Amino acid sequence: MSLDLDDMTPKEIVAELDRYIVGQEKAKKAVAVALRNRLRRRKLPEELRDEVAPKNIIMIGPTGVGKTEIARRLAKLCGAPFAKVEATKYTEVGYVGRDVESMVRDLVSAAVSMVKTELQSEVETEAEQRVEDQLIELLLPGLQKAPERQPAGFQGPTGVVAPANGTADKFREKLRAGELEEKLVEVSVSKGGMPSIEVFSGQSLEEMDINLGNLGSLFGGGRKKKKQVPVRRARDILMAEEVERLVDMDRVSELAIERVEQMGIIFLDEIDKIASKDGRVGADVSREGVQRDILPIVEGSKVNTKWGIVDTSHVLFIAAGAFHMSKPSDLIPELQGRFPIRVELGALESADFNRILTQPENALTTQYTALLATEGVTLTFTEEAIARLSDIAADVNSKTENIGARRLHTLLELLLEEVSFTAPEIAGQTITVTPEYVNERLEHIVEDRDLARYIL
Repeated sequence: MSLDLDDMTPKEIVAELDRYIVGQEKAKKAVAVALRNRLRRRKLPEELRDEVAPKNIIMIGPTGVGKTEIARRLAKLCGAPFAKVEATKYTEVGYVGRDVESMVRDLVSAAVSMVKTELQSEVETEAEQRVEDQLIELLLPGLQKAPERQPAGFQGPTGVVAPANGTADKFREKLRAGELEEKLVEVSVSKGGMPSIEVFSGQSLEEMDINLGNLGSLFGGGRKKKKQVPVRRARDILMAEEVERLVDMDRVSELAIERVEQMGIIFLDEIDKIASKDGRVGADVSREGVQRDILPIVEGSKVNTKWGIVDTSHVLFIAAGAFHMSKPSDLIPELQGRFPIRVELGALESADFNRILTQPENALTTQYTALLATEGVTLTFTEEAIARLSDIAADVNSKTENIGARRLHTLLELLLEEVSFTAPEIAGQTITVTPEYVNERLEHIVEDRDLARYIL
């Protein structure tokens, strides 16, 4: 559920993130302050507001410690336009890959969808009334055929007898009571299928900036066909059309661009993969080129989208990377300077794994318990079993590649594999996971140094 950040203090933002993410207090505080500063900037006088640049953040830490999860939860938490992109998708101009400006288009698309949904909710009541009137007309085809001034039963020029108002009222009551949901009516629906357009090498739909919807009518995409459907389905079809008709798309575009420019957030993941070291050649040439292409967007530039021109000067960028093979200083100096706030996320230890398994609202133990409950199997974990699981996760991570909290997914799948497989046959039983149960199924992977087949 998305909340209004205007009403949330930094402490409340951190508390909300604490519900799902264990530890990493520095990263949570940095993100909370950055989000709160967006609101503070909006309250400044206009002449000062434009001078306050966003303080972009770079999160540094090994995989599986919560960098992406912080971004994912931010997307659900904030009412601001949000886009998560991966730096590895982009290449320097002239190479095969996505244009870096597409991250801004992704952000605007998210904002358009958000604003459109909000405006649709505003016209929902009017749309419902219109749909009800249309359904009555579909159920009583002769209702609107005769002139309104003529009495009930008048034989109109079309040869259709207009029903009495009382008949329409009765049908309206039945419609509202849900008594006519399965009655078939004939509605017009848009024909599916759009023309296929070949995109040549070196081009993309974003570069062509084509709104295929405007071409639909040229190729027959806007034609309608009549279809017999139940009233319950007809209501959905008509509702979608009415809502679309009532929403002003020009206003949607205007509001969306304003939100992106004032409150937009782009989470740039895997930024360490485009870092390059001095003296290297080959792929690193393209990596440095990607950094140079990203730089003007982070600094602030105008990007052309099909909804209008967007200024990225006040978009907040949050970058993240593990930096195993490189370090932040391997990024070009100009890009480093655009991420003044650096936060290091620590590796997870046994105590962290224990909290991850029990504290968050979406804890893995809660997920598995709920999944098996659908088969009628009651699954419970003792505190000692969870502690043993946490120790094993920390131990395996220390002996092999450290994949952080993702290790728990591997271990729990192995631990509960047999129960999950036989769940339909053991419905009604209670399975209690104890330390002995954990040792019996997992101890061999701790002793076995060749763990390649158990790594995600």
